[in-house]
Amino acid sequence: MARDVLDTTKSKLKMKGWQIHSYGDVDELQYSDKLKMPQIRQSDQCLVKVLSTSINPIDVAMLSGYGSKVLNTMRCQGNAIEFPLTLGREFCGILVQKGMIVKDDVNLPLGQRVWGVVPVQTPQGAHAEYVAVPKHCLSSAPTNLNNEEAASVLYAGLTAWSGIYVTANLGGICGTLTANGANCNNKRILILGGSGSVGSLAIQMLKAQGAQIVSTCSENAREMVQNLGADIVIDYHNPVEMETLRQYAPYDIVLDCSGQGPAGAEQLQFKYQQYVTFSSPLLKNIDSSGMALGLLKNVGNLLETNVKSITQQKGLVKWGFFSPAPQGISHLKRLVERKKLLPLVEKTYKMDQMPEAFQRVKDGHLRGKIVVNIN
Repeated sequence: MARDVLDTTKSKLKMKGWQIHSYGDVDELQYSDKLKMPQIRQSDQCLVKVLSTSINPIDVAMLSGYGSKVLNTMRCQGNAIEFPLTLGREFCGILVQKGMIVKDDVNLPLGQRVWGVVPVQTPQGAHAEYVAVPKHCLSSAPTNLNNEEAASVLYAGLTAWSGIYVTANLGGICGTLTANGANCNNKRILILGGSGSVGSLAIQMLKAQGAQIVSTCSENAREMVQNLGADIVIDYHNPVEMETLRQYAPYDIVLDCSGQGPAGAEQLQFKYQQYVTFSSPLLKNIDSSGMALGLLKNVGNLLETNVKSITQQKGLVKWGFFSPAPQGISHLKRLVERKKLLPLVEKTYKMDQMPEAFQRVKDGHLRGKIVVNIN
């Protein structure tokens, strides 16, 4: 079923990695050099030797059990069990094995350096020496990025891409289904939280398409956000500056990358066509109320928020999510190769420093991604 460059006894091979056996804090992370190496079980899968990976806020949230009801329902199929769980949603590495469907793809030869993402429902993530993912979740890595930089782009980048082109439907069907993006000339977009991992990439993506960008951040990140391409930068700690946001309204899109959630739309005293937040209550409602009641709460929350927004003569409020779409990966790769998108890495840790890396992300106020070198 698969072609590979591994020894034929690969099923007996062990690898190093970090796992959790229960939900909790950073001290739940456990290192082992005897983890079972993942195997290709489907013909469209690829096995990658991980060189570098990153820590995303979703990893810290999943460590504490966020989304466990929904994700476990998706993960625990057949004889699968919830634990142990390996976190890690993105990686840069070397392709060492591929399934039969992938074997004839000349763009993905064995030994190719690749970058990719791990779907959130996959129990074995990238915080280990090897990871197995479907072919559509990876591609050859941009040659102008080193391993650490390549491991820091795709999760946040695909979250931003999905919010812009899928949820907000910028560019219509072409923006959603192709890697070309959309012409954003004459589009005015407000990005709340432009210095974070998602916001910083969203600024660069939209600026490359010609949008006018207004962004909020803290004063000590102002210069960085300006250098990313924001036309107007507002210190969200400064009430006087925040008042000036009205001057640039209405906005075609307000992109909430700062964790304001749907309630943040109520605080905005100006018009917008769409408010897209990446901090929806979807998983939280299901975690607290169960699947059936949680889904009902989600429908109620979304309707209530939109009724309020429309009553105030504002626009629609929508929820944005990470999407491992191949056209999104291609779009990000194209921007990187054209030098229109520059990843920001705050600090790189060694593999045995994984708990420290998690703690840094948990502490917040990052000025770039936290990356861990695995090999």
